[in-house]
Amino acid sequence: MRLSRSLCGVPEPVPGSPHLFKYLLFYGKDGRRIVGFDNERGKCDHRHLDGDEHPYMITTTDTLLSDFRERTTRRQKP
Repeated sequence: MRLSRSLCGVPEPVPGSPHLFKYLLFYGKDGRRIVGFDNERGKCDHRHLDGDEHPYMITTTDTLLSDFRERTTRRQKP
């Protein structure tokens, strides 16, 4: 399993996002993303769950990290 998190403040919003954060949260195995949250340029805030992409509304960075932890924990259980 691979887990990586990147979250930083930016001087201007990433195109498509209304806030001053750039983030990429990844949880995967064997090169396959199982859970991901990011705000890729021009794609707005979104999350990836088991191969599907869904819009995501970030409220705070604490909530973002909590949501990511919760989604990864769910997928670690047998």
